[in-house]
Amino acid sequence: MAVHDTLRYDPIPHSSSSEVPHIKRPHSKETAIKTFIIEQPVTIQRLPYVPKDGDLLVDAGTARATIAASRESPNGTPGYAEKHQNKTVVQQHAIYWDFDHDGIIWPQDTYVGCRKWGWSIPLSLLVMFIINFNLSYPTDKHGSDSMTYDNEGRFRPQNFEDIFAKYDKGNKGGLTWSDLFDMWKGQRMVFDFFGMSAAVLEWTATYLLIWPDDGVMQKEDIRGIYDGSIFYKKAEEYERKQRARNDLRSSTSRSLVERAKKLM
Repeated sequence: MAVHDTLRYDPIPHSSSSEVPHIKRPHSKETAIKTFIIEQPVTIQRLPYVPKDGDLLVDAGTARATIAASRESPNGTPGYAEKHQNKTVVQQHAIYWDFDHDGIIWPQDTYVGCRKWGWSIPLSLLVMFIINFNLSYPTDKHGSDSMTYDNEGRFRPQNFEDIFAKYDKGNKGGLTWSDLFDMWKGQRMVFDFFGMSAAVLEWTATYLLIWPDDGVMQKEDIRGIYDGSIFYKKAEEYERKQRARNDLRSSTSRSLVERAKKLM
């Protein structure tokens, strides 16, 4: 077979939908690179990310040291990325928790960080126990995950985009619980019980933090988990809500006092 032929897609029979489920039609650039074979349906069900014409994300396979780049945000999080050019993306993911800036995330740091999102005391204590007493030694790197972080803490745009290319059923622009189950199954490694458990716990915490009204965790919010920017965003949102509640209580109290004075 000529080399030229090996770089093209095999044709997809129109009558094969029952034999090969969930076929996603390739984009124009995908016709130049063979990313699936009919004989292995899983390669069709989980197509990798392939850049489209006009995509601003270039060299997706090259890991970024300081920005969490995606197709929608090729330069990372605006304003946030520029402030943290002296830290890797995995360090940016962790610095929210280091409130005393000593380079160590203590159990109390984890607890306070969760409370700043408005999480309850029992939930914050549970998260503190899981993170500090189970994940403190291996930190962020374990198996059976998306491998979006490399071993040096850089961010791999290709791996991040692969999450949604493979598991975002219906191209919703995000992930549901059903998509997460498919991803956990698809990314698991043999005998990696710790890695699988850690992945489930991390994504469960991600869902609790984002808490989407429609059940779909948006891609941009998930990207914010990787560089840590959404941690600050959620803390600020909760602080604003608390301030508004306190202002309402103060206003209500003053109103009640004034009414009482009039009655007297």
